[in-house]
Amino acid sequence: MKFLPRSVARQRTLALMELERWQALGNEYLIVERERLRFELNPKKVRLLCDERAGLGADGVLELSHGDDDAVSADLTIWNADGSQAELSGNGSRQAFLYLRASGWSDSTALAIKTPAGVITAELTGPDSATVSIGRATTASSQFPGGPEDGRSEIEIGGVGVPFQFVSVGNPQCVFEVASSMLLDALELEKIGPLVENDARFPGRTNVSWWTPLGDGRIRARIFERGVGETASSGTGASGAAVASVLAGGSSPVTVVLDGGELLVALGERMAVELSGTANCVERLRLSDELLERVSAA
Repeated sequence: MKFLPRSVARQRTLALMELERWQALGNEYLIVERERLRFELNPKKVRLLCDERAGLGADGVLELSHGDDDAVSADLTIWNADGSQAELSGNGSRQAFLYLRASGWSDSTALAIKTPAGVITAELTGPDSATVSIGRATTASSQFPGGPEDGRSEIEIGGVGVPFQFVSVGNPQCVFEVASSMLLDALELEKIGPLVENDARFPGRTNVSWWTPLGDGRIRARIFERGVGETASSGTGASGAAVASVLAGGSSPVTVVLDGGELLVALGERMAVELSGTANCVERLRLSDELLERVSAA
């Protein structure tokens, strides 16, 4: 048994650990509070927790802690399912902000958290919705050290040079424009995604997205997330695609249509990015002694 229902767990005297599963447009994270953990997270523990068969199954783990900076509500460490860490997650940060309010860390609707990409802020617009200011997008970054200032380059796929737009939104995004929805749907991301993600020009690997215009300020996108694979939704992936569409002549704000739903991306002065969407708690979990022991030993 992977975890126990809350009602059953209360009746037992086992030493259990609590956490929550949250989702944003199908992008699921396990949220844990560092001070309540019985162990220090590491890549092996994260991989086990995120494993669908051996653990709980998730796209990653959001680890929240109380930092030393009184100006922020929490520090956030973002773990990918493969045990690596991400600089930023649009969907993950939105889940973290809403968790802070729902769990009583703060009663404010204006919050700030510290991530490896810097401090980001959010305005909670409802019990399950928020607008997150994730920082300024750039087309030149140490995440693509050999790239030109405008971020435009190409990569060889199947013997053909395919143009892309590099965008950093706290984490690296390699963005491809596709001519139509039919061609976008036909792409075999499980084959081409890893080739781009692991291209030697991206020293820390890269997230990858493909987008096509739909008209009326809307684009459709598919996302291959670094350390995860193809995902139904990615906030930073959607942001990267939206920024690329504006750089290609589109207008802001951009409604990004993903397999998991829609996100709204607004691009402001100096390419400041605001990401709006929903997130909610799926379930509260208590690890059984058996799983807790395996995770602790990992």
